[in-house]
Amino acid sequence: MKKTLLVAALVAGFAGAAQAETSVTLYGLLDSGIGYQQFKGTNAAGNSYKGTNTGILNGAQSGNRWGLKGTEDLGQGLKAVFVLESGFNINDGTSGQNNRLFGRQATIGLASDAWGQLDFGRQTNIASKYFSGVATPFGNDFSQAQTGAAFSSAASLRYDNMVMYQTPNFSGFQFGVGYSFNANGSQQFKVSGDNEPNTRAWTTGLRYGNGPIAAALTYDQFKSAETFGTNDNRNGVSVKSWNLGASYDFEIVKVHAGFGQTRNGWFGDVSSLKIVDDTGAQLGNNALQANDGLKVNSYALGLSAPVGANGKVLAGWTMADPRSNGVRNGTTELSKQQTYSLAYTYALSKRTNVYALGSYAKHVAFRDDLKSTFVGAGVRHQF
Repeated sequence: MKKTLLVAALVAGFAGAAQAETSVTLYGLLDSGIGYQQFKGTNAAGNSYKGTNTGILNGAQSGNRWGLKGTEDLGQGLKAVFVLESGFNINDGTSGQNNRLFGRQATIGLASDAWGQLDFGRQTNIASKYFSGVATPFGNDFSQAQTGAAFSSAASLRYDNMVMYQTPNFSGFQFGVGYSFNANGSQQFKVSGDNEPNTRAWTTGLRYGNGPIAAALTYDQFKSAETFGTNDNRNGVSVKSWNLGASYDFEIVKVHAGFGQTRNGWFGDVSSLKIVDDTGAQLGNNALQANDGLKVNSYALGLSAPVGANGKVLAGWTMADPRSNGVRNGTTELSKQQTYSLAYTYALSKRTNVYALGSYAKHVAFRDDLKSTFVGAGVRHQF
């Protein structure tokens, strides 16, 4: 009897130790509600058109997702880490990110409190991690109010085939750098004598957070693949973007500001607003776009303030100002895309909140008379 009890105690002890050393967590976020969106403009023939959509929202505040994340203690402060995160449409259950199973993130790596973290796989770039939540109160959330509506390299941008290193936090400072061997899709073989078939990308940045102050400086660059044809102006173009943002929390109000420049293209389509034009084609497909000579300056101002114990109001303005057309636009006159947004959130618990959002954008995708209006309210739950 004593031997049986001893064996049982040892088995329980080993199981407890194994559980302490290795953990896997199932997590997710569900967001839905009711919303209305309208876009209107004039097509190439000079005819006015308008589109409206009223109904169930698919993640107006935050994109719907579920995922698995885990760690294994390897000893001496070193851990193996992984994240598998899938986006989906709550309205019909289909996968997001162009039907990828783990389109939001698929990484494995090593982490240490002493030297930082190294990850391999599909993941967001440094600007999306460091800059988005500093430059505006909306961060990567709230539909067309998001920071990425004006800052293309901060539009929840994800690179495939990436290796990324991030330092530990040193007195509020953290540095990150990543390189993608092909930013979108599988890595292709480069055949001797042929052009480069892969779109290579760099992402790097520095952020600081201490007390009421937060700041971020980021830089992204990709060189487009050379597979479009001999004389196509998209071949081998280097597209660059840098962003600088800061925020200060005065307790009664938190102020945000950001500025950036993008040259020779756009990290995404010409707009991060998810609307369609008069042909039914969707704008903002998050595909890397080379456009030699295109120059765009981006600006943001915003604030957030607590309302009572559980509420918060957010307000912001962003602008993407084209300074030159780029060869792919020819002589088309490009206009300043501006977005004005106001939102309110109320926490029902630590995991559940309700929200309301109103946003208006003009000169969408740099088109002179293309406008978008979005109004919605919903509930969000995290698990």
